[in-house]
Amino acid sequence: MTVHNIGDRFIERRLRRGTQTMRELRDELRITDEQLEHLVSEAQDKEVRAMVAETPDAALEHHEAQRHLEVIQRHRDRLVANIVEHECRQDQLLDKLTD
Repeated sequence: MTVHNIGDRFIERRLRRGTQTMRELRDELRITDEQLEHLVSEAQDKEVRAMVAETPDAALEHHEAQRHLEVIQRHRDRLVANIVEHECRQDQLLDKLTD
């Protein structure tokens, strides 16, 4: 067995692990997108209620819904960044494997 084959096997293992990680990240992104869609709708509803009711409680509910929406949006942004980073690493590994 040559050093090249050992290196290739190591790269292939990392690629398999990376593929699994990408699958998990994409699943999490899909779920997060579904949550985000729901939270956007909820925040919009609470915003309308706050405008109509003009009460401190309604304003607080809207503020909390908006804050929750922003937290989920930041989580989604991090997931997307992680996916891009992982894709880049996978591409680099594939380049090493084909060299």
